[in-house]
This record gives sequence, C-alpha cells and structure tokens, in this order.
Amino acid sequence: MIPFGERVRAAFAAHGQLCVGIDPHVHLLAEWGLDASAAGAREFGLRVVEAAAGRVGVVKPQVSFFERYGSAGLAALEDVLAAARAAGLLVIADAKRGDIGSTMDAYAEAWLTPGSPLEADALTANPFLGVGALEGTFDVAERNGKGVFVLAATSNPEAFTAQRAVLPTGETVSAAIMRELSERNARTTPDGRWGSLGVVIGGTVDWQDAGLSTFSPVAPILGPGFGHQGAEPDQLRARFGALAEAVIASESRSILAAGPDRLAARISERALLYRGD
Repeated sequence: MIPFGERVRAAFAAHGQLCVGIDPHVHLLAEWGLDASAAGAREFGLRVVEAAAGRVGVVKPQVSFFERYGSAGLAALEDVLAAARAAGLLVIADAKRGDIGSTMDAYAEAWLTPGSPLEADALTANPFLGVGALEGTFDVAERNGKGVFVLAATSNPEAFTAQRAVLPTGETVSAAIMRELSERNARTTPDGRWGSLGVVIGGTVDWQDAGLSTFSPVAPILGPGFGHQGAEPDQLRARFGALAEAVIASESRSILAAGPDRLAARISERALLYRGD
C-alpha cells in the first residue's frame, strides 16, 4: 500500500500541482443550466470529474455544497467521490471535521475507510479541540494509506485571533500545530519519503506574520486561495519558499466560472502554469 504522501508526490510528477475544487455554488449551478438541487450538484460534480481526469491529479469536493440538499445531496456526493477515484484522481474531502474521542473516530471511519460510501483519499480536519484529539484519525489514515490535512494557517481575517495567538512557548498556535504534525510524521515516515499528515495554509498567508517556518519531513500542503482569491502560480515559490514543491494549489471559482463548455480547456490552461516542466 502506497502512503498518501507518496501518492501526492506521484500525482505532481504526472500532472503538476493544480487541484480543482468541486464547489457547486447556487450561482454556478444556474450559470451551468442546472437546478439548485441534489441532482444538479451531482451533475455538476460529475462534469468536473470528467474534465479534470487526465489533466490534473487532485480534486477537492467542498462537502457543504452537497450537504445542503440533505440525504439526497450526500448520495450525490457519494457518486462524485466514487467517480473521481475511479478516474484515478486523488480526492480530498473538504469537510473540516473536528471533534473528540469516538465522535472524531467515527468521522475518520466514514471518510477514510476503504469501501465506505464516502471514501476519499484525504480529509480536511479542524485541530482547535487539540491536535491530540485527531490521533485516532491519524491512525485510521495511516492504516489505510489515506491522508489528513489539518487547518494551520488560513487566509480569512476572522481566524487570526486564534491562529496567530502566541503560546507560552513563544510559538503561534499555527506554528505549534505544524510542529506537532511534523513530529508525528517524523515518527512514521521513512527517510526520503513525504509524510501523509499535511497542513492547510492559505495561498495568501504571510508566513512571517503567522509565525511559520519550514518543516521536516516534507508533507503535502493544501493551499487554498489560488486563482479567484488572489494567489497566482508564479507566486508559489515566493509564498511557500523551500516547501513550494509540496503545495497542492487549489483553485475553484477561477476554473468553474469558465462553464461546462470551456471547463476542460480552462483546467488544461491553469494546470500548465503549475507544472515544473
């Protein structure tokens, strides 16, 4: 079984670092001629998967845009997740789950267990009940060759009070989260390989202002904020420094706004900007 970190590395080598978000906003559904319903979200998601397959290595469905339609929306999401994985895409379920004990373990089993209806390759997780509360999730992920992306430094100003608070150690909260994950990766990752426990760092985050520094071993960084939100491919190295090679550059609206007829071409255009060759 190939660990998730190494699967990300292989996806980058084959397709570059662009990740396509699957975000069926109501206004996008309308622009695509689809109903604001579970059926519309399903069709939207399947079209994105079809356009992304073979052009990028990673997609990221935003779970909330499916959950809004209740059980039918979750069934639609199940179809999109299965189609994406069948197409050879790495799938990050952007669910931002965070809880304690058996509740968090149940979330992990739902999203990271092979054969589960909601099976994905990785899950985003909220660590603000304590990174230690995610220990069971990390175990499930590593046992099944999956990944976890833990929120560390996001771009939204509302998060700055919590994330950039300084602890008695002198670290910011964001830096402490990254350190704990790096220590966990170091215990489970052979030399020369990428860890499978990654972090979420916004593409527009100022690392110095957030108190961040490079970490080892290398692990994937999920970088939302590219495209519509302001970060651009030619800024990747300036923003992420020595860890730029590990960034999954996530774009959603900048690609999805092209519409269904231009979607594949837009993905190809944007993907090329993130390739190293």
